[in-house]
Amino acid sequence: MIFKRVGDTRPYPEHGFVQKQWAAIAPQQVRLDELVTTKRTLDLEALLEEDSTFYGDLFAHVVSFEGDLYLEDGLHRALRAALQQRQTVHARVLELK
Repeated sequence: MIFKRVGDTRPYPEHGFVQKQWAAIAPQQVRLDELVTTKRTLDLEALLEEDSTFYGDLFAHVVSFEGDLYLEDGLHRALRAALQQRQTVHARVLELK
C-alpha cells in the first residue's frame, strides 16, 4: 500500500491558508505510508508533467489533524515519488488543532 488510507474528503476544519502562508512553512520529508489522501482521482496529465507545480508550489501540502497527515495538495507528486520507488515526499505540513 502506498498511502495509509485513501480518502475523498477533507475531514479537518477549513484553514483558509493561501499560497503565501503555505510558502512560509518550511518543507520537510513525510513518509508516503503515513499520508491519507483527500482525493480519490488524479489528473493523469499532472502526474506525467516533468515539472508540474499545480498550485505554484514545488512541495506537497499536508494538513496534520487529530493524529493523521492529510495530503491536501500534491497527490501527483506523491504518486510520482512512489513510482520512482521513493518512500518519502517533501511537503509543507500545517498543524491544525
